[in-house]
Amino acid sequence: MINEQIKDKEIRLIGQDGEQLGIMSTREAMKLAQEAELDLVKIAPGAKPPVCKIIDYGKYRYELIRKEKEAKKKQKTVEIKEIRLSPNIETNDLNTKINAAKKFISKGNKVKITLRFRGREMAHMQSSKHILDDFAQELEDIATVEKAPKLEGRSMSIVLTEKK
Repeated sequence: MINEQIKDKEIRLIGQDGEQLGIMSTREAMKLAQEAELDLVKIAPGAKPPVCKIIDYGKYRYELIRKEKEAKKKQKTVEIKEIRLSPNIETNDLNTKINAAKKFISKGNKVKITLRFRGREMAHMQSSKHILDDFAQELEDIATVEKAPKLEGRSMSIVLTEKK
């Protein structure tokens, strides 16, 4: 809320240099703000009495937007990369998939390894669980198991994350 939008009878006023001007009526604060050719902005509406500050509102909004952009730049999004395997995978193929998982984990992404079953492979689901366990074992020096092997319909999956 700025200027005439502030309807409180009494407010705690902070000057343009950051000094406390004390508790006063909204009208007095508006006069001080107009004399300084600045805006009266409500900063802490939940306080008793509400805290207002004499500042240039356009500059204040610009600073807030700039801080938000700066915070977004520093954020890191973690992606989940998926690697699909089949129960009758050969060792060389498995090693290739392990190397791909190492690359993903080293970049800071999570890796979901999915073991997909088709047709008659469905009858031997539990005996194929060792493939996921071996995969996790190979990567245990750089990754930890976030989600243990779990059966979901026609596939079994496990999620690995980077070790901290």
